Amino acid sequence: MNTYRDYEKAVAEAGVKLGSEALQGTETATTVAVRVDGERVVTDGPFAETREVLGGYYLLDVPDLDAALDWAARCPGSHGGNRIEVRPIMEFDAP
Repeated sequence: MNTYRDYEKAVAEAGVKLGSEALQGTETATTVAVRVDGERVVTDGPFAETREVLGGYYLLDVPDLDAALDWAARCPGSHGGNRIEVRPIMEFDAP
């Protein structure tokens, strides 16, 4: 956990951190879907059973993909055979 605290401090001090949160395990998940007829269906557990788990996220404001990849490589979650997925935020045109 100390390596994550150090990373949190680094992104905050660099002024790129917009947000971050750890997530509880998939065993706490609840999934909701709305059928075509409008019926809401709620089930316990995650949507899909996979080996990959979203354990948390960092929302960083960086100028480009290269900077995002540099920060991802510094995150403890990318070490030791683990991986970090990097994605841009979807931007929508104003109505």
